[in-house]
Amino acid sequence: MKRIGQIVGSAGVGYRAGCVSKHRLVHTAVVTHEDMYLHDMGHGHPECPQRLTAAVDALKKEFGQHRIEWVKSPLISEKDLARAHCKEMLTHVKSLSKRSQESNTTLSIDGDTRVSPGTLRAAMLAAGSVCKAVDMVMDQNTAISNAFACVRPPGHHATPTSSMGFCFFNNIAVGAAYARKEYGIKKLAIVDWDVHHGNGTQDIVWNDENTLFISIHQSHLYPGTGRITETGEFDGNVLNIPVSPENGDSATFRQHMKQIVEPSLDDFQPELILVSAGFDSHIGDPLGGLSYTEKDFSWATTLLLNVAERHCQGRLVSSLEGGYNLDALASSCVSHVESLVNTETKSSSQR
Repeated sequence: MKRIGQIVGSAGVGYRAGCVSKHRLVHTAVVTHEDMYLHDMGHGHPECPQRLTAAVDALKKEFGQHRIEWVKSPLISEKDLARAHCKEMLTHVKSLSKRSQESNTTLSIDGDTRVSPGTLRAAMLAAGSVCKAVDMVMDQNTAISNAFACVRPPGHHATPTSSMGFCFFNNIAVGAAYARKEYGIKKLAIVDWDVHHGNGTQDIVWNDENTLFISIHQSHLYPGTGRITETGEFDGNVLNIPVSPENGDSATFRQHMKQIVEPSLDDFQPELILVSAGFDSHIGDPLGGLSYTEKDFSWATTLLLNVAERHCQGRLVSSLEGGYNLDALASSCVSHVESLVNTETKSSSQR
């Protein structure tokens, strides 16, 4: 709390491509699925199918089949969802989905979040993508050390009991619980740089002393949570870094990442790092007021990879959250994955 108070106060894809490129083993996976396009909340909604098209097409153009390994998303199981969400929430989403399919209409959960005939499958694929990405980086029989779940719908607003804010299931929190259950990971870190506070993730990990949740986000923006004083049940397992638009430039973002996020992660010594990679903090995004660029996301990705190298054999999993300017989203995804691809870690070369 002292550190943050001092600083903030002042400022169509081919899957399972071959693992061998011309010069090195591929150590980055991108997990995605075309059926996530089927989730459609209606004309004019910013969380639209074209978001995934823009991201996947840009990654395919930049990296092709050989610089990254393309992996097809599996459907999440209800058992895995239940580690982060209550039974009543799952039943509600399934019921709305069935009604939507029967009537071929969209049904509202809230003013921003609607269920369409393809929503349930897309949301289960999105959560399944993060779990598959965890499998990839934890598998000692592959060279994969980092992975990007290129998904929609996003997840970080989904709480243990409610879907909200474009989000149905909390993809990153489901992935964290999966890593703990399936691989015995004890200490997990989740870093969220979406422009909106990850209230759902915070709620899910609030009472978990073995998960460090760090959110750097725009202050006084939806959903209205994420104050510095929100520190978790263990007074430090949750770390919020709210940023005003006036201080939302590249230099301040990098200062916060370097002087708050990095040392906090080093102190915590995670065994796996998960990233809620929201790109609506980009200067061109219509839903936020911060001024980051794709170069900042690339730089921040490299910083987190270096932390992962020090503490968890380079293992890092990221999942797409927000980003609603299609061009900015595409370029940000490319910059993020470029850093994943270009980071040569000793751990990945030894696996």
